[in-house]
Amino acid sequence: MTIGPKLALRQAQSLVMTPQLRQAILLLQLSNLDAWSVIEQEMERNPLLEPAEPSGAPRHPAPSPAPTRHDGTRHEPPDGMAGPPPSLHERLAEQVRLSPFDAGERRIAAHLITLLDSDGRMTTPSPDIARTLGTDTARVERVRLAMMQFEPTGLFAHDLGECLAAQLRERNRLDPAMAMLLRHLDLLARRDLRRLQTLCGVDQDDLAAMITEIRALSPRPALDAMAGEPCIIVPDVLMLPTPDHDWIIELNPDTMPRVIVNSALTTGTTLRLRDADRPFMTERLASANWLARALQQRAETIIRVATAIMRRQSGFLAHGVGHLRPLVLRDIAEAVGLHESTVSRVTANKYIATPRGLFELKYFFTTAIPGCTGSTNHSAEAVRHRIKLLISHESRQQILSDDAIVNELIKEGIDISRRTVAKYRDALRIPNSAQRKREKAFEA
Repeated sequence: MTIGPKLALRQAQSLVMTPQLRQAILLLQLSNLDAWSVIEQEMERNPLLEPAEPSGAPRHPAPSPAPTRHDGTRHEPPDGMAGPPPSLHERLAEQVRLSPFDAGERRIAAHLITLLDSDGRMTTPSPDIARTLGTDTARVERVRLAMMQFEPTGLFAHDLGECLAAQLRERNRLDPAMAMLLRHLDLLARRDLRRLQTLCGVDQDDLAAMITEIRALSPRPALDAMAGEPCIIVPDVLMLPTPDHDWIIELNPDTMPRVIVNSALTTGTTLRLRDADRPFMTERLASANWLARALQQRAETIIRVATAIMRRQSGFLAHGVGHLRPLVLRDIAEAVGLHESTVSRVTANKYIATPRGLFELKYFFTTAIPGCTGSTNHSAEAVRHRIKLLISHESRQQILSDDAIVNELIKEGIDISRRTVAKYRDALRIPNSAQRKREKAFEA
């Protein structure tokens, strides 16, 4: 055997991921509004690109928080107009500045702010914080307890009970019975109301009032404080009625990303450019033309996929969630002649406005539950909806167990196991039959 370097020729095919191909894939999986941010970056780099609308036309719907159309300048709030509100950390830092803390306590307070989790909890034990800062635990606890009274009340608590206790203390409602209830929140989660009634030493009406008061509190004060205005979802695809009582599907014209290539600027600039600069303009022109074609192809692909989905789910449009059909990516990929990965990207982060409301395109993909004795399969989403309806209509005298729900579904031709029913019920955040029975008995 001879070991040594040698040359050999072979043929092979490979897919090269060019920057343009990566950008096309990215644009395909972004929503219309998110795609505009990518386009704005391209318009900053390429002087030949312009948005397709007239310069004075708004590109985004009024309620959308998306940025306004790029015009080459950064817009600041006019004088007298309020800027963005301060963040939660900024508001807490201001309260520390106004507090009677000394310099050492301010240092502890500033460190505690950085340790808050997304719910507003202090998950790091005070002894660990004290060791990190080189101080004693009692001092850290003193600062932490004082900061629990900051606005919003309940931040810096170690657990849910302490968070709720701080809010009740502020309202002067932390009596011994309420304190006992907070120490046994696990029983409340299990709906063991009879035992809670005994531990707290109250009757049913008093316990119901206490539970109502606790539910009015904020279990995640940081999350609530950071939540601004409600998130407004702008549909990417619209279903519009036609005069013959049919529907057409189109991209939302208010958010559809489109660009034009300024050919007049190209011609005039090219004539004045030196020979050394013309390759740059040629490359910019090719890049602009490619982006315009990529956006057009993106729009056509989204329309094809959305149309195929809604054609398969016509029963949902006519009769509601209970008539959703089983649907997987492969079904749509075969219908429109695309790869499954392409269909997955097209349906990601896209919403469609239908006659029955606003839905994510991925909502219409649902696995199949087999029918009894070879009958038609049922979609998992439709079965979940049916389970929810069965439980919502159960009487206090006849609470449906998971086995009873299985029997009801089998009567309707749905072949399903008790384990699957329990999984779907948990996904719907519906307690089991024992917990529901205790809850209904308490309400009675």
